Amino acid sequence: MNILVIQESDWIKRNPHQQHHLMERLSLKGHKIRVIDYPIDWKYEGRIYQKREVIEDYHKIHHGASVDVIRPGILKLPALVYSSLMFSHWREIKHQIMEFKPDIMIGFGIINSYIASRVAKKENIPFIYYWIDVLHRLIPEKHFRLLGEYLEKITIQNSAKVLTINYKLEEFVRSFGAKNTGVIGAGIDLNKFNPNIDGSKIRQKYSIGDGDTVLFFMGFLYHFAGLKEVALELASEEYENLKLIIVGDGEGYFDIQNIIKKHDLNDKILLLGRKPYDEIPNYTATSDICILPAYPHEKIMQDIVPIKLYEYMAMGKPVISTVLPGVMREFGNENGISYVQKPHEVPKKALRIDIQHEGNKARNFAKKKDWKSITNKFEIGLREIVQNG
Repeated sequence: MNILVIQESDWIKRNPHQQHHLMERLSLKGHKIRVIDYPIDWKYEGRIYQKREVIEDYHKIHHGASVDVIRPGILKLPALVYSSLMFSHWREIKHQIMEFKPDIMIGFGIINSYIASRVAKKENIPFIYYWIDVLHRLIPEKHFRLLGEYLEKITIQNSAKVLTINYKLEEFVRSFGAKNTGVIGAGIDLNKFNPNIDGSKIRQKYSIGDGDTVLFFMGFLYHFAGLKEVALELASEEYENLKLIIVGDGEGYFDIQNIIKKHDLNDKILLLGRKPYDEIPNYTATSDICILPAYPHEKIMQDIVPIKLYEYMAMGKPVISTVLPGVMREFGNENGISYVQKPHEVPKKALRIDIQHEGNKARNFAKKKDWKSITNKFEIGLREIVQNG
């Protein structure tokens, strides 16, 4: 199949998500994949105009995978970026239909997915809307969120099928009027993420002792990630042998850095910045417990289940999470995840966890989620939709 993917995030710079894993594995199975993406971090780049770019034969995860990434031009000005996106992405989608002749189109965004769904309907090409997040809640400009929600609802109506990454999100899209839905959950590469990886060299590098318990967080450092509260709590003397490793960057990075300096926490908190994806298993192996301390009432976090939770669990690491509805719906209470009400409660909870017992439960749950079976299920579903028109 020729598969055209449309998203409003940076395929190259952002960490691997559901679409990266699925599309690269489908390319290894012989399917041709093209992605139209968007430089979501354009505000941090100097150029006013982003020219159209094409990155051929790209892979982020699997050597031998081949994905062609097309980035239409945009004007990087707050007043014009969305209107320029609408025009350039509409033109690019039309061009790809003419040149690439996709058998199916899959949307992961708002504006360009809305455009793609309308064009696909007109051209009689099946369109799948794939939700891995409630995207309108992520729009930086709050006054655009209602418009984003409206466009999502129209796109759902134009879709042959709406897929979600978890059951909580499926409930959400059904509330938006989706009727033909399905869940293709996150998966794990059980070879890349496994309990036998040795993290001792990294522990030695950062002078982490055998008696220390290491908490670990990986990902984008949103202000609502709860890490500032965890960092402040670690300043207490009762956590002498508790350390925190943070791998990632983002809007909350400098706030955490300032907390470390103000409270002299250099020996307790390691703020390591972004690391290549291939190195993440080694850093995860360094830890004893992984954490997801996001604000439980933050709207963005209500319905999602980050892929990194499955990766933590595959490595036999217990997880401490705040009471996030999507996470609780997905994992329950008996699969290696413990819950706290507020972010600052994470360190105290960590002192009470049976690490080995909870880690074994996490690994056993993760074994059922390998990417091979999930990709096969996804491929079968795509073929059925294409064959049924």
